[in-house]
Amino acid sequence: MSLRILITGGAGFMGSNFVHYLYNKYPDYKITVLDVLTYAGNIENLPVDPAKKNKRFSFWYGNVCNADLVSNLVSKSDIVIHFAAETHVTRSIYDNLIFFQTDVLGTQAVANAIVKYKKRVERFIHISTSEVYGTAEAKKMSENHPLNPLSPYASAKCAADRLVFSYYKTYDIPAIIVRPFNNYGPRQHLEKVIPRFITSVLLKEPLTVHGDGSAARDFIYVEDFCEAVDIIMHTDINKIKGEVFNIGSGCHHTILEIAKDILRLMNADNKIKFIGDRPGQVFRHTADISKIKSLLNWEPKVSWERGLLKTIEWYKTNEKWWRKQIWMRHIPIITASGKKELH
Repeated sequence: MSLRILITGGAGFMGSNFVHYLYNKYPDYKITVLDVLTYAGNIENLPVDPAKKNKRFSFWYGNVCNADLVSNLVSKSDIVIHFAAETHVTRSIYDNLIFFQTDVLGTQAVANAIVKYKKRVERFIHISTSEVYGTAEAKKMSENHPLNPLSPYASAKCAADRLVFSYYKTYDIPAIIVRPFNNYGPRQHLEKVIPRFITSVLLKEPLTVHGDGSAARDFIYVEDFCEAVDIIMHTDINKIKGEVFNIGSGCHHTILEIAKDILRLMNADNKIKFIGDRPGQVFRHTADISKIKSLLNWEPKVSWERGLLKTIEWYKTNEKWWRKQIWMRHIPIITASGKKELH
């Protein structure tokens, strides 16, 4: 069966990996990507050259806040998957306006279009984030964990998350919310910790760690995430409409452990340099994935070490892709004490 899929933010890291996944797995599907190509969106991330005619793939250069454009694209879609967002915690500390514009108002534009074309759109999958939870209040964080965002990025995503849920309750739209924990893998921007560490090793630089490195996150290889969203796409909508799903590994790793694991796997002896702790730092995230496991029979397949090795290999063999991002790996911020630091 041929489906028309609209993917907002499809030129970013997670979005582009999902576009690759769909394009390769479902030759009958028609995929439309909407992306404004910010610093984190890259036309080279897409599986095909959008300048060339392709019956299966089309690209629209545009802003998700453009309600008329979004409405037009939604009107021709069977499934809408909303990735488009500003996503970097540290960047949100010094430049938060764009986060609220894109993450909140962009989501409102998509949700309004879904309401308008509710009879056409079979389902709307909103990509939220585990950052909406804040620091874990239990060993593992279920979908019922309190929402306590600790950074401007997290609060913008939390607003979008709850906006989508409110539209489901108010307008009965076919919405599903997914809260992915930290993804890693190919095509991730160098501002994120794993590609930053890997490229620091390749460039023979120290690996910079916030605070004492004890902050911990649940990391999941992006291919596992794509498989989970695929299952959500193809499950009977009546079974999952209005539901929220965590997508993670169920395990956490401290930032210092990640640095040491990458050094070990790359057989490197780079120094580890400790810098000031990041404002709005979340101490620990660990996913409780029992809901998606029991309801949809999904669990991750790629182990932590295997995922790291696959990611390391990708950055080793794609230096041309990441070289141009080197100057963006470290971001200037003003801490609560008024000190300027590169994070």
